[in-house]
Amino acid sequence: METYFNTYFSKETKTANLAVFRVFFGIMMFFSTLRFLSYGWVDKLYIQPKFFFSYYGFEWIKPLGVYTYALFIVCLISSFLIIIGYKYRYSIIVFFLCFTYIELMDKTTYLNHYYFVSCLSFLLLFLPANRRFSLDAYLDNSLNQEYIPKWNVDCIKVMLFIVYFYAGLAKLNSDWLLDAMPLKIWLPSNYDLPILGSLLQKEWVHYAFSWGGALYDLMIPFLLLYKPTRWFGFFMVVVFHVLTRILFPIGVFPFVMIVSALIFFDSDFHEKLIHKASKLLKLKPLNNSVVGQRSPRKIPLLIIGLFLLIQLLLPWRYLLYQNELFWTEEGYRFSWRVMLMEKAGYAQFKVVDSTSGKSFLIDNNDFLTSFQEKQMSTQPDFILQYAHYLADHFSENGAKNIEVYVESYVAINGRLSQPYVDPKVDLAKEKDSFAPKNWILNFNDDIKGL
Repeated sequence: METYFNTYFSKETKTANLAVFRVFFGIMMFFSTLRFLSYGWVDKLYIQPKFFFSYYGFEWIKPLGVYTYALFIVCLISSFLIIIGYKYRYSIIVFFLCFTYIELMDKTTYLNHYYFVSCLSFLLLFLPANRRFSLDAYLDNSLNQEYIPKWNVDCIKVMLFIVYFYAGLAKLNSDWLLDAMPLKIWLPSNYDLPILGSLLQKEWVHYAFSWGGALYDLMIPFLLLYKPTRWFGFFMVVVFHVLTRILFPIGVFPFVMIVSALIFFDSDFHEKLIHKASKLLKLKPLNNSVVGQRSPRKIPLLIIGLFLLIQLLLPWRYLLYQNELFWTEEGYRFSWRVMLMEKAGYAQFKVVDSTSGKSFLIDNNDFLTSFQEKQMSTQPDFILQYAHYLADHFSENGAKNIEVYVESYVAINGRLSQPYVDPKVDLAKEKDSFAPKNWILNFNDDIKGL
């Protein structure tokens, strides 16, 4: 076993693979950030709201008011510097910190592809992606390097493998495969699409999309890894993600996945891309200052190995909870469970002053945006955090011994709504933690699968 690892870690590949990945990653992040700014989402999501839902353990991360724009502008600038490979080490560190800070400001905006970007940028912190086709290498020829350790490229492949394969495993459940849910709800809404619109009304199409999506996620990593099927696999990546972009409002994520899949191609493919880009930009070729590996870098290797191990294990943490995952969502986030649920909820909060016995109902519109209320009404950690906010708010305004109760109902994947939270539990006294939330009522159904 030791001999195998020594042999593997001594293998090299051309730097071109990582350089092309760096450029495309930077391009995607640049236009994604520009899109966020141009659509006015900074103001709508991070400045207008009165209250923000923090991640457990990261309550200290908050939007910066109008200065939140500065975070996005820094992301924009750093992503451009990543593209051209200038001061790359500083640029990728700044981008990772700013982007991840933005992601952690409010879990209302949680999306798997934001988490994916943070994961990729974290990996790039430790990879020499500026050793080729970069301004750094043009300004300092000693950085120019033809070969790098093979694991530098393979760790990105492993990350992509995890994302796809775990997304496929998550689809192996009875709602997705046996009931075509939630696609049976979502697809008919695209009735106005040319050609596809009428087709998407048919039930067999909903099942075809469900089964096809599961098979795609499970098979695509293997198709990309195996050289004889690689081009077919990439064709399927393009078709799948262009189709999802047409059918669902998921931003630039499909294009991020398409360009990321290029990392699976051989070095010759990336060399051709760099040659064509250099010719187009009229860049002079550089002599390779360093042919082989530089001194071994054990610390980055250990950090990346630990990070990928966490990625492999983290999605299975839901097994620590007894209740239905889709109902309680305990262990749901950060596990590559993509577009598996359609949940709708109703939450009416009641604040009680136990000293005077007076009580009153809360109009959620007084404290939350419509988007925040929608997210809050179906997710128990949101409900608890909002209850604590209400208790603190009214305590600061003179009320004493505040209790907070909620009458809530949730419908999931086309089922009738069911009571969600025990209305007799004072949520102001419940503490947020990773422990099971016993105040969530039982799910009156069963979703079989992983």
